[in-house]
Amino acid sequence: MICNIRDYREHHFRGECISAIAEPAWHDNSRPDSDRAEIGPEALDYDRREGIPLADTIAGAKALPDHVTLYLYDAGSGTA
Repeated sequence: MICNIRDYREHHFRGECISAIAEPAWHDNSRPDSDRAEIGPEALDYDRREGIPLADTIAGAKALPDHVTLYLYDAGSGTA
């Protein structure tokens, strides 16, 4: 389940080819204003995808076993 989306793209109207990272939402538990997420049984570290459509990014993040924060970047940036 996607809990949060952080969009760091400079080109917000380009969705055919982006880069993304899905990170467990429990990584944000230390932030005072965050929802609290439990560590899931499969304890995902993070999932990085490069050069994929935005729709596939969202579908893939929704299919992960943990609650995640999804970080979006322009293609070729932000995930290195």
